[in-house]
Parts: sequence; C-alpha cells; structure tokens
Amino acid sequence: MRPILSAAISFSVFAAVLSGVALAEDSASEADQAKALEIYRSIIGMRTAAGQGKVPEMAAFLARELKAAGFPDEDIHILPSGEAASLVVRYRGDGSAKAKPILFLGHMDVVDANREDWELDPFTLTEKDGYFFGRGTTDNKYGIMNLTQTFIRLKHQGFVPTRDLVLAFSGDEETGMVTTRMLAYDRKDLTDAEFALNSDAGGGSLTKDGRALGYGVQAAEKIYATFHVTTRNAGGHSSRPRPDNAIYELADALKAIQGYEFPVMSNSITLASFASLGPSIGGDLGKAMQDFANNPKNRKAARRIAQEASMVGTIRTTCIATMLSAGHAENALPQSATATVNCRIFPGSSVAAVEAKLTDVIDNEAIEIEVQGEPTESPASEMRADVTAALSKAVHARYPDLSIGAYMESGGTDGMHFRNAGVPTLAISGIFMNEADMFAHGLNERVPVSSFYAGLDHWMIIMKELAGPAAE
Repeated sequence: MRPILSAAISFSVFAAVLSGVALAEDSASEADQAKALEIYRSIIGMRTAAGQGKVPEMAAFLARELKAAGFPDEDIHILPSGEAASLVVRYRGDGSAKAKPILFLGHMDVVDANREDWELDPFTLTEKDGYFFGRGTTDNKYGIMNLTQTFIRLKHQGFVPTRDLVLAFSGDEETGMVTTRMLAYDRKDLTDAEFALNSDAGGGSLTKDGRALGYGVQAAEKIYATFHVTTRNAGGHSSRPRPDNAIYELADALKAIQGYEFPVMSNSITLASFASLGPSIGGDLGKAMQDFANNPKNRKAARRIAQEASMVGTIRTTCIATMLSAGHAENALPQSATATVNCRIFPGSSVAAVEAKLTDVIDNEAIEIEVQGEPTESPASEMRADVTAALSKAVHARYPDLSIGAYMESGGTDGMHFRNAGVPTLAISGIFMNEADMFAHGLNERVPVSSFYAGLDHWMIIMKELAGPAAE
C-alpha cells in the first residue's frame, strides 16, 4: 500500500466544512465514531501477520459485527485458506440499477512487528501526541474498519442500494496473495463486479502544516518481483581463509546492484500526476515535477524527483536488497550466501528484462539469480466518470476544490489480480496524510487521530452516490 496521511485538523473544523456539502445523515454521529474506534481497536489488537494464525479470528470478528448489524448469514462468507482466510459480505440491492455489483477491497493481514523494536506495543492501539499508533493503523486496517463501519451505518439507516455492494477482504496480501488470487479468479461467483474500489491505496497528501496538496487515485501498479541472488563454494575451516568467500562475493554483487540506476521511464498516468501535483508542492521539487511532465527526457528534473524516496519509483524500475542468509557455522567458511532482492518494475518493462539486467550488472557467471513465485503484470484502469464524481463529493466535503488525479502505485496491492480478472480497479482510500508520517511496514506506524475521524464519512458518501436512488 501507499498510505497518504492526513494533517492534524480538528474534527469540528471538518464538520464545519461538511456543512452544505454532504447530507446530514452522512455525518458520523458520536455513536458511529465510538463503534468505528471499537472495531479499529479490536482488529489492531489481532496480530494478523504471517505465521500467527490470527486472520481467521479477525474475519470471524468482522462477520459477527456485520451479522449483528442485520446482514444475514447467507450473505456473509468466511473462506479458509491455510492459516489465513478471506471474508466476503454482500449488501443486497433492489436491482433497479440493472448493473453488476461494485466490489470494495481491503486486506486483513499486516507485516509483522517486534515489540522490542517499537516505542509502544504494535498490537495495542495507543493514542498519543495526536496519533493512533499500532501495526496496521494505515496498512490496511483503517481501510478494513472504514468499509465495515460504513456497511453497518448504511444498514442501520435502512439504506437499500440500487445494485449489490460487496466487501472482499483478503488475508495474505502482504505475502503470497493466495487468498487474493482465490477471490479474484476462483470465486467469481462471490466477487464478480462491474468495477472495484480499493481501500488499500490512493488518498490525500498534505504538507506538515496541514495544507492539502491533492488527492491521488491509484489506477495502475508496478510489477512486484523478488529475486534470490546466491553465491556458492566448497567452504572450509575458518582458520584457512580462501579468496572466493561466498559472503564477500555476494557483497560485491549487492554493491553492483546498489550502484546501478534503471533508465528513467514515464507513462500518461505518471506525467499527468506530476503535472497536477507539481504546482501544489511548489519549490524545486514541484518545478522538477512540472518540467518532467513537460519533457520526460529532462535529466535534471528526473534527478531531483529521484531524490525523494516516495517518488523515485514513479520514474524508474527499482531493485533493493531486503534480506540476507549466509553461512552455517561461526567457525566455518560459508558454503553459500543468499540475498533477497525486491524489484518494483515499471510497466512496459518485464521481469525477464530486469533479471537479464541484474545478471549483466553483477557480471559474475558463478552467481545464481532466481525469480521467486509468479510475478503478476496487470493493466492500468481507466478513470470512471461516476467514480470521479462520487469521489469528488467526498473529497471536496473536506477540502473544497482540491485537485484529483490518477497515479501509478510503486508498491503492489490486491488490485493487480482483480484487474487481471477483468474487474477494473481504482484505489481511493479515505486517508489524508503528510508523507513524512508514512510508517507503514516500518516502526511506529501511525495515523493522525483527526484523520481517523475525518475519513469516516468518505465511503458513506461514495457508496450513496454510486448506488443510491436518483434524486427526484
């Protein structure tokens, strides 16, 4: 996920902005806010990381909450998958729209976190200094909570959509995406839809002082591919060093990868995103974004953009070492050394081309490079006028006249598989955040308390605009 964080605006200010823009019944009451926080606190407390076996517990908890709100058993499906599970919930409409369902995506699992590394317990929701801390507070338990509380609120209001609305929550998006693939390809009886809206990406970007820069709709994703880079030799006793030490050779290979920059690339989505966001960001970075949008061959502009960790992936393929494994004993020369190298490949390139380039860069025939799993290439999704209109109403309720545009995700989400399954997917999270606060997958993940509450009406507005009865 690419979480985009929110500024610390007060909820009272947010409510005032809503006045005259969103319907009064779309604004979360104190009871709604309390229920949302209760759900959030409960699911943050579940260590739904790989190897912990907690995803089915979270799926069962959410299912109970939705059943208690009035959703019948036949419309709630928990689908076990190994130690994980997925959850599908159908909100039945009256069929008057004569259209296929709308799918709403999120993932229940998280990247694991070690208590000793964090300032606070990662699996206890803690409010401190204006933030909610905890693993998954942004990626993606905010999205899961928000979609769930929206379904509950709509059901309590007696809302009857004009078409079916379907929640599809995967259970292993951060690892193998087995549940994602199952939902997208094997259980189309439950998840087939005209289009999908993903809570795991997109969102609003703010400056440190709370000024809104723009809202991004994730419409495309880079290819996620992981390689194992391995060196081997006969090893021996550590008291008899040899020049071809496997660890040293692997280190040389990794330094070669570190020193290589893949060529600058662009597409219509990234250029439009830079052109739209550049004026709002301002300064030398904003100018570089505009210059690059006008001329993608502008090397100076590309170098400036590449200095930003959050943006370098929007202009080129990136490959980075993320894990190491070497040796078998402290008093023995290593017989093998392996590095995990994770690549995010720009659309238009291919996994095979990147593997060939890594081989060329390392320039050592004895080193093995092996792609892991089956990387997925997915098409971009076109912006939809109906989604743009609904999203604009939700976003402009908080930040009037804010620019909204498409962008390409540097990371990977469930959306890639639904796109490949023929379900166009746009990601439109309710979170507004300052990029400097983005700690998803890292230490002390957090979301501003104000952002938590300010986004609770996001999906309410969108679902009613897309599946509510036409105004008379």
